[in-house]
Amino acid sequence: MKNSLFVKPFLRWAGGKNWLVKHISNLVPDDFNDYHEPFLGGGAIFFNMPIKKKVYLSDSIPDLINAYIQVRDNLEMILLCLSNFRNTKKDYYEIRSRKYNDPTMQAAQFIYMNRTCFNGIYRVNYKGDFNVPYGFKKYKILFDHNQFRKASNLLKNTEIFTSDFEGTLKNIREKDFVFLDPPYNITTVKNGFIKYNEKLFSRDDQIRLASYLKKINKRGAYYLLTNANHPFVRELFKNEGKIFSIERSSVIGGKKALRGQISELIFSNIS
Repeated sequence: MKNSLFVKPFLRWAGGKNWLVKHISNLVPDDFNDYHEPFLGGGAIFFNMPIKKKVYLSDSIPDLINAYIQVRDNLEMILLCLSNFRNTKKDYYEIRSRKYNDPTMQAAQFIYMNRTCFNGIYRVNYKGDFNVPYGFKKYKILFDHNQFRKASNLLKNTEIFTSDFEGTLKNIREKDFVFLDPPYNITTVKNGFIKYNEKLFSRDDQIRLASYLKKINKRGAYYLLTNANHPFVRELFKNEGKIFSIERSSVIGGKKALRGQISELIFSNIS
């Protein structure tokens, strides 16, 4: 069930849902109105969704949202900026250290660092500065301009904004479809959640998310939620529709990371 204009996401994203794409046709509603994605990340599901009506894309990370907006609205300037960046350790740290005021340059810097940093991880320090090390990943083509143009075309006429997921509820109506992919990882910390950016998506946030699902249900909208296969999550969301478990390969690396097969949960109210 792919969008007829499907393109590969232009961002790498730790915890992204490229692995879910092959399952998505069996999980989405046969027909729905507007589409909402409150944890946008790399946007793999959006880029595969057969969308007919309005699209609302959001995330709580301002730099990420600015990158999407600039690719949608100022792509040629983005591509011009990216053409001046080189994939070397020296260039990476020099570009990472720059402070830009222009939103287009900020977006180009974000896209470059996402492409060349370690494992596509987004992480900032207490000052809000991106601090992921260089990834030493080699590419035949650093930036595929054709891929970006296809992505930009798909983003036309979408509403893209920075928001906590609860702030998106005002846009959701009956028979809309909401895909939710909160930050999580159960392989590296005891409580089942890992910090990908300056704010941990905590147990309290998971409780807020459970309440958010109930509100979506009351509005008569559809939802599909991916989450950690963790006892706390299972208990919290046990009354929230159907539950599926899917095995996948872990893609987050590092000295303390655990690679191999991990299990994720999918919750859905779609009959």
